[in-house]
Amino acid sequence: MEKQINYYIDKKTEKCIINKLRTAGCVFAEDEARILISEAQTLDTLNGMVERRATGLPLEHVVGWADFCGMRIKVAQGVFVPRRRTEFLVQQTAALATPGSVIVDLCCGTGAVGVALAKIIGYIELYATDIDPASVRCALHNTTFVGGNVYEGDLYHPLPSTLHNRVDILVANAPYVPTESIELLPQEARKYEIRAALDGGEKGLDVQRRVAAEAPIWLAPGGHLLVETSQKQALQTAEIFAENGLIPKVANCVELDATVVIGTQTNRMNMNCEILT
Repeated sequence: MEKQINYYIDKKTEKCIINKLRTAGCVFAEDEARILISEAQTLDTLNGMVERRATGLPLEHVVGWADFCGMRIKVAQGVFVPRRRTEFLVQQTAALATPGSVIVDLCCGTGAVGVALAKIIGYIELYATDIDPASVRCALHNTTFVGGNVYEGDLYHPLPSTLHNRVDILVANAPYVPTESIELLPQEARKYEIRAALDGGEKGLDVQRRVAAEAPIWLAPGGHLLVETSQKQALQTAEIFAENGLIPKVANCVELDATVVIGTQTNRMNMNCEILT
C-alpha cells in the first residue's frame, strides 16, 4: 500500500517547490505547495504535478478538485473552475429558498452551486444544465449525493416542460466577460477553461438576456432569478430583468468582490430597481 508522499518531503524540498511555484507567478505558492504535496502519491507524481502547475495549468485542474463552500468539487481539465466570489451567489440564493424548493441551476459547470445549495438548505428538487459535455460529467459526479437532475444542452432547452411555472428559483452563473476582454483574463482562465463559460458576447450581457427572456415561462409566482454579474454591468443586468417583467435588486459583497442581480416574478406593473449594499 502506497504512503502519502508528504511523509518523505523535507523542508528543503518543500522550499524548492515553493520557489518554483512562486517563480512561475503563483501568488499563494506556499498553500499550493502543501496541497500538491498532500495530493501526490509518489515523488514522480509530485514532480509532474508541480511542473504542470508551473506551466500555468490551474491548481484545480492539476489536483482534480476545487474548494467551494467548504466542499471538494470535482473539476476536470478544461472545465470552468468555480470561483470563491460565486459563494455569494449561493448565499443570496439560499436566503430565498426553503427545504423542498424547486431550483434550476443554468450554466451549472461542475454543479458546484446546486450542490452547495443542497448542503445549506437540505432537500431541494434540483435541476441543472450546461452546454459543455465535460462540465456535465463533472456535475453528474458532484450531484450524486444530492439527487440532482443534470442535463446537457443550451440553457432551458433540455429541461422537462413539466417545470413550466413551478420553478421557485432559477440561478445562473452565466458567462459575463465581454468578448474583447477575454484576452485580458489571467492565463489560467484564458488558456485552460472552455471559452463558452467565459464569453458573454460584445458587452458581456448576451447570455444574461437569454436567461432573463425565458425566466417568466419557468418561474412560479413569486419565484426568483439570480444571476452573477460584475458591479460595472449590474445596472444593465437589472434593466434586462425589468424589461422581462421581473422586479430587480442588486446585491454586492465587498469581501468577495461579488455582485448578484435578483429578479422576482410578479404581476405588478410598477417595476423598480433597488440597489442593495
